[in-house]
Amino acid sequence: MLKSDKQQTEVQVKRKKQSQIVMIFKRILRDRGATFGMIIVLIFVFIAIFTPLLAPYDPYELDATAMLEGPSLKHWMGTDELGRDVLSRMIYGSRYSLSLGVLGSSLGLVVGIILGSMAGYLGGIVETIIMRICDIMMSIPGTLMTIIVSAVLGTGFMVTVVALSIGGTFGRCRMLRGQILREKGREYLEAARAYNCGTVRIMFSHLLPNVISPLLVGFTMGIGGTITAAAGLSYIGLGIQPPTPEWGAMLTAGRDYLRKAPTLILFPGVVICIFCWCVNLFGDGLRDTMDPKLKN
Repeated sequence: MLKSDKQQTEVQVKRKKQSQIVMIFKRILRDRGATFGMIIVLIFVFIAIFTPLLAPYDPYELDATAMLEGPSLKHWMGTDELGRDVLSRMIYGSRYSLSLGVLGSSLGLVVGIILGSMAGYLGGIVETIIMRICDIMMSIPGTLMTIIVSAVLGTGFMVTVVALSIGGTFGRCRMLRGQILREKGREYLEAARAYNCGTVRIMFSHLLPNVISPLLVGFTMGIGGTITAAAGLSYIGLGIQPPTPEWGAMLTAGRDYLRKAPTLILFPGVVICIFCWCVNLFGDGLRDTMDPKLKN
């Protein structure tokens, strides 16, 4: 009998979670700005997934007879200094740039969740050590920290992901700790302890789902900032470097030909701005949707 009651409770919890997800999605669809941003972001994701099918040329294919050409019917966005098709490189660059944004934000989110959960729930000496580390790291500007880490570790995809993730890790840690301190004395945690649930299970199965909403919103809006930071790293000679077709690396390569072929900087810059703007639109809508004060 107890087992049947437990199964019914689990089914009810799953249905409640599914209904909440559907409700959040419906609220987002009622927000025109968030809906527009979501559609554009999904288009970019589609392009990144099906890049080989959409790119008209090989992004590394050289053509000495078509260097620095402007937009034409053959090359819709023109060619670069080595005769490579800019449109194909932009399409392939979506994979690198979106991967940097998502992985950089995800790594910072995961580390921030682990540290914040430990600091907020365990307390004591663990909280003191983690918070002092956060104070030290947050005293350094995020952009400067990213540059330092990238300069020390060198260039490359994974190194850039690590460098980009550090800037937001400790802010998320502090935010999650504050959320956990608010929830720490709630009745459902007392019930979990009464059922002899372990510390790890309480933190990540019972406590975290009730405090994760602000972090998810910050994660969504942080993707655009991470992509912008990745482009900035590439522009100053760090991060991913040419000939890799990444949007920031393309900006770096095109700055020497600003007068001869301004489109080499124009197209990557415009695409970065559009994507980051649409991500922020979606993030704003998600924040309004998940804010309890605005649900009514």
